[in-house]
Amino acid sequence: MSTLFHTFFQNFNQISPLEANFTEVLEAIVLKPKMLYFHGKMPENVLKNGKLERPKAVAIVGSRHNTRYGEEIAYDLAYKLAKKGVIIVSGLAYGIDSVGHRACLEAGGTTVAVLGTPINQIYPRSHTSLAKEIVEKGGAIISEYAPGAQILPKISFLERNRLISALSDAVVVVEAAERSGTLNTAAHALNQGKEVFAVPGNINNPYSRGCNKLIASGATPYLEPDDVLRFLFPEDFAKKQKKLKNLGLVGDSDLETAVLKALGSGLRSGEEIMANLNLPPELFSQTITLLEIKSRVRALGANNWSLV
Repeated sequence: MSTLFHTFFQNFNQISPLEANFTEVLEAIVLKPKMLYFHGKMPENVLKNGKLERPKAVAIVGSRHNTRYGEEIAYDLAYKLAKKGVIIVSGLAYGIDSVGHRACLEAGGTTVAVLGTPINQIYPRSHTSLAKEIVEKGGAIISEYAPGAQILPKISFLERNRLISALSDAVVVVEAAERSGTLNTAAHALNQGKEVFAVPGNINNPYSRGCNKLIASGATPYLEPDDVLRFLFPEDFAKKQKKLKNLGLVGDSDLETAVLKALGSGLRSGEEIMANLNLPPELFSQTITLLEIKSRVRALGANNWSLV
């Protein structure tokens, strides 16, 4: 480690989980950490709908030996979540973890890395520059292990996984072997009541078997970033869908618009639409015929109609 990096990571902060809004969720888990050590800055609450709320956070985890497919999926997801202000949480490891951290930074977002080593031991050492960039760009490097703490790596890395999942609102497993530490993170998430997404993959790819088994066991299949965004921001998505739906229900006249909106609300029968809009039969017939000519509606038979 260079002298510059060595000096940079000598200074750290020490708090209990309750001392920061972002980490107070750790008080609710089994085996909660007594103390946290960190470099950088903990994410702060954000203003939403006139109230300060904890920022949404998503853990992106996966194999250290990822494929190109996994890299593309992880990068795209982390980048788009970061653009929406979502905190990306991971473990600074090789493979998918580092892809998620880097994509978040390149999107101008904030990312948090949880170590399985003492706070003064960045691991892997080759990611020291990545850790430094995370801190410099407003994120944090966190560990529950004080400098000089004696650890058993095989245990400490599994223990830190409970913190990765607990700090997140959802966990996305991008690639995972049938037996891996990544699945340990998913198990912690399920025990903590967190949403778990898994990226489906080729059944012959050993690094997709863990994800495919998670899906078979009930994890939510991840197909696109909107899957996660819809989970994190259901109200925003409902408003967006309503707006898009309304934009598609505008006709060339007020009467056409009224008929389109009636169909959009679920009405199908011409009789029901006429009664609902208080329309005389001849006016409804004229309007629905024009909409059919314009390919805005289609006839279902027996004076029943649907949107195209």
